[in-house]
Amino acid sequence: MAALRCAIPNPVPSSLGHLLQRNLEWAANLRARRPDFFLGATEQQTPHYLWIGCSDSRVPASDVVDLPPGEMFVHRNVANVVVHTDLNFLSVLQFAVEALKVPHVLIVGHYGCGGVRAAYQGKPLGLIDNWLRHVQDVAAKHHALLERLPDDGAREDRLCELNVIEQLTHVARTTIVQDAWRRGQPLALHGWIYRLHDGVLRDLGLEVDEPGKFDKAYESAIAALTPPA
Repeated sequence: MAALRCAIPNPVPSSLGHLLQRNLEWAANLRARRPDFFLGATEQQTPHYLWIGCSDSRVPASDVVDLPPGEMFVHRNVANVVVHTDLNFLSVLQFAVEALKVPHVLIVGHYGCGGVRAAYQGKPLGLIDNWLRHVQDVAAKHHALLERLPDDGAREDRLCELNVIEQLTHVARTTIVQDAWRRGQPLALHGWIYRLHDGVLRDLGLEVDEPGKFDKAYESAIAALTPPA
């Protein structure tokens, strides 16, 4: 039997040809800087970090920490929400922790998050309202704290911060993370937030690498975000 041929002799020009051209230029520039990069990239990936972030196009995970391809395993969704019944998220987390053995999980939100703003304002948007209900739960839990702030802008920013902390809590409580800690596997969770106006990441002061440290670290992080009465 003759071998099948998959080549397309006269491909139809793509309407996104400019992106394909940019890809060629990017690959050529990377090869010029690191001639062996793509040879190594064909091997098993060995990232050091799992980034759990927002889908917002203004927050490119690897770029904002200046890491090359292969260093960051990434999961993104609207408003960087962690839901214990989300099999997509759980599969990413399990693969990162148990197969790739990443030592660091970063939960990263950002100021000006459209999902957090929509949750705070409570305006109906359709299907996504069910997803943003999780952020509204964070707002309800910290209602008294948010009410101490002077205006809606400050409350939305604080809710972005609180959402990171609460989603990190959800990550810490998964069986995947709990089992890793029980095995003695090195695994640290970090809560960060990104500022769109200057590109700077801020550590929210919640970093946990074993279950016994969590409650105290959580209380300290929340206290740091609580304005004086």
